[in-house]
Amino acid sequence: MTVDEVLKTAKEKMRKTCDVYQKEMVSLRAGRANPQMLDRITVDYYGQETPINQIAGVSSPEARLLVITPWETKMISPIEKAIQKSDLGINPSNDGKVIRLVFPPTNEERRKDLTKVARKSAEEAKVAVRSIRRDAVEQFRKLKKNSEITEDDQREAEESIQKITDKAIKDVDEICANKEKEIMEI
Repeated sequence: MTVDEVLKTAKEKMRKTCDVYQKEMVSLRAGRANPQMLDRITVDYYGQETPINQIAGVSSPEARLLVITPWETKMISPIEKAIQKSDLGINPSNDGKVIRLVFPPTNEERRKDLTKVARKSAEEAKVAVRSIRRDAVEQFRKLKKNSEITEDDQREAEESIQKITDKAIKDVDEICANKEKEIMEI
């Protein structure tokens, strides 16, 4: 494996880590109803665990309301149970045709808790990015040990991976700051 391949692989892994963190932040409830909040909730659909958005239409007609319209009315009860078991903390209500999720306004204490969750996830994402950097640096050292690259090449490669790491960490910090700002809005 060459230095360029190691750098390309590390950059790709770091980008994926940022993407995963971004998706995690989208599903974090900030007081506003967002259909993507239901993406991680699965329902038993004919013996197969299936995401809600694949067995029902999900819309947000108001800022604090989600409406779930199952394509099969017999799926209302399993969808309701899956939402109740989830960590959303919302009680669904149904009228026999659709399920409504009403999101209450969050109080100050809950918003502070949510920002702590966002920061904790951000720190986990940064740890993952640093781990990717450490693996890349080890590969550069192996290449140097096997005399496949010079000491100068190794130093340049380590500087490059550090720049890529700094950018990924900056991206995670930006995502976290934007989510915190969104959470703290009233």
